[in-house]
Amino acid sequence: MKSDRLLSVLLLLQTRGRVPARELAERLEVSVRTVYRDVEALSAAGVPVYAERGRHGGIALLAGFRTDVTGLTADESRALFVLAAQGAHAALGLDAALGSALRKVMAALPAPHRPAAEAAGRRILVDATRWKSGPHPPVDLGVLQDAVFADRRLRLRYRHGGESEPRTYTVDPYGLVAKAGVWYLVADRRGRPRLFRADRVRSARSLPDPVRRRPGVELADAWEVLRRQVEERPEGFEVTVRVRRAGLDMFLRLQGASMTGRPEDDGEGEWVTVRLSYGSPRAVRQLLGFCDQVEVVSPPEAREELRRALTSVARIYDGPQGE
Repeated sequence: MKSDRLLSVLLLLQTRGRVPARELAERLEVSVRTVYRDVEALSAAGVPVYAERGRHGGIALLAGFRTDVTGLTADESRALFVLAAQGAHAALGLDAALGSALRKVMAALPAPHRPAAEAAGRRILVDATRWKSGPHPPVDLGVLQDAVFADRRLRLRYRHGGESEPRTYTVDPYGLVAKAGVWYLVADRRGRPRLFRADRVRSARSLPDPVRRRPGVELADAWEVLRRQVEERPEGFEVTVRVRRAGLDMFLRLQGASMTGRPEDDGEGEWVTVRLSYGSPRAVRQLLGFCDQVEVVSPPEAREELRRALTSVARIYDGPQGE
């Protein structure tokens, strides 16, 4: 850790010139005293570093001293600093490593490319979480990650959606995938690809047995098969609704994944017809959130499902509070 920090100090000074000791301490998350000890260690190793006291003082390298690692283009430099905004590093425990790596890269960049790289980190923000998706439970990816990199089999206790008790699986992991803010383990079970949401893993244990992956299959290949299975899965319960034009944009944002065709103008001006596909009649209840902006036209089973839901809600509010 100290050697890595010393290199970070060296590269920060090379990038910024004179830097106050307090700013170095804040960037490296250490005390000012530790910074001065690191400066002494660099000096003892032959690095021409010195400290200046006073209001405009700081720590600096002698003019002309440089460690050069060049070759990155301006676009490559910008791409690396946009990568820092992806948000996946925290879940993998790599936030500190990413910060350290980017400091080293910044110091290695040709001087003309540095402003563009810094601007990319400040001006581009990537938030992979869907709107109104709700908070995701904390996920411990440690054991899963260790097994993936060590090429070991995994024993999982996994709870499927809609089930209260977890099941036990022995799987052969290919890797981890982050999609729309949710982490998934991609693995084979008995030679067939399976997808496991990391936040539904109740316990995981790496086994001493080496992983048994299908020959020639990589993570990207297995993920593509599983992704297609999810996205192309037939839903089966077709619903036709009318949506008020005033609320159409919000409806399309929240229900677009369930649409089976383009919205159709029904000729009445105020309403637009939309066709949806759900996995079961009960799923139509999610349309209640749109209140009078949406009317279910067909089938009768969908209208009846909403009527039962509304009756149940009305029963709660018709009686005294708390009963």
